[in-house]
Amino acid sequence: MNDTALSDYVTFTTAGQIFGLPIECVQDVFKPSSITRVPLAGPEIAGVLNLRGRIVTAIELRSRLGLAARDAGQVPMAIGIESRGESFGLLVDTVGEVLKLPDDEREPNPINLDRNLGRVAAGVYRLDGHLLVVLDIDRVLDLSPEAAAA
Repeated sequence: MNDTALSDYVTFTTAGQIFGLPIECVQDVFKPSSITRVPLAGPEIAGVLNLRGRIVTAIELRSRLGLAARDAGQVPMAIGIESRGESFGLLVDTVGEVLKLPDDEREPNPINLDRNLGRVAAGVYRLDGHLLVVLDIDRVLDLSPEAAAA
């Protein structure tokens, strides 16, 4: 029983849903300040910001997942990610703890999982009455029109 492979996930919530990102994807967690809008960018691009001298593209996860907009005055947190040589900040509601979960308990996406979540989910864990959705960061960051239509 002790030889079960474990994976570490950085957990966070957005619109009341708990998500997990594999810890190796996460560079840092920060409170974004002064996000500059990008003209003609899609709704999921909140803008760009400067993080310790790096230009980071801020992605509004609520918009990316087709969820309701954040309440005015609710300050998001950001999860810093590097992908394909670019820096991104996923804007989320709150960042939780790091959970160490057994790989063999991760289930495929349930058939009734919201379609928008299913497009970016790499499986789920059932935790004490909650469903933790594991995000596939490559699918989350694939902002091409073809991917949005899929």
